[in-house]
Amino acid sequence: MTWFARLEPAQMERVVRMAMEEDAPWGDITSQALVPAEAQAVAHLATREAGVLSGEDLFTAAMELTDARLVVSFAVHDGERFAAGAVLARIEGPARGLLQAERVGLNFVQRMSGIATLTAEYVAAVAGTSARITDTRKTTPGLRLLERYAVRCGGGHNHRFSLSDAVLAKDNHLALLGAGGDLTAALRAARSRLPHTTHVEVEVDRLEQIEPVLAAGVDTIMLDNFSMEDLRAGVAQVAGRALVEASGGVTLERIAEIAAAGGDVISVGALTHSVRALDLGLDFSA
Repeated sequence: MTWFARLEPAQMERVVRMAMEEDAPWGDITSQALVPAEAQAVAHLATREAGVLSGEDLFTAAMELTDARLVVSFAVHDGERFAAGAVLARIEGPARGLLQAERVGLNFVQRMSGIATLTAEYVAAVAGTSARITDTRKTTPGLRLLERYAVRCGGGHNHRFSLSDAVLAKDNHLALLGAGGDLTAALRAARSRLPHTTHVEVEVDRLEQIEPVLAAGVDTIMLDNFSMEDLRAGVAQVAGRALVEASGGVTLERIAEIAAAGGDVISVGALTHSVRALDLGLDFSA
């Protein structure tokens, strides 16, 4: 399993408590009405399809923060693959707490495992090339930390986390410089105002923009929505003078061809903005 940084407990607890407050602001009145307070139960987290796990700590936190007497044991861990029909975890303890935490725990592990599984498919599709698969900022508001962790579980990498982390001048930034502006001079002036450790990336959407951008000494150049012919030409034109990121319209069907063009990074918004939750469920026994 590839190493990846895990989420900090305080970060997880903040998000889980928010979800719990949303789902049961005054408790689970259904379970309180139907299930005796002393009732105990065992449940198994099972999967109906193959995938890659992500979210075991979020799932466990949802259980333990609901009722500290719930005991969760995972047989499969984040970043590991599993087959359809596998039992991923066993949960035992007070039945009311288990029922109350069920949906919150499942929501986290289903979505995060869906992201990890899809990411793993993209990573496998570019195996043998120099391309690195990364996510984008097209994440669910408030859940970026979790979704980007799931990308790492699937073997992918993270782009800049926020607008505060690195400079990425996109088409709208360049448009505001004015059609007649000196792009190279504007980028050089911007760089002179930044700390020397700040990474600078610029997005271009046509080949003639490449040389003025490279002349400014940028670190990465993003070739956005290029045709395959222009993408290959753009990579050749950059010729190692900066990192090359391919972006826009990236799908599983096209990813291998894009990677073969020779760029360094392929950013894929679909990893987080169009993902399908994996089919996982809790099977209960009294």
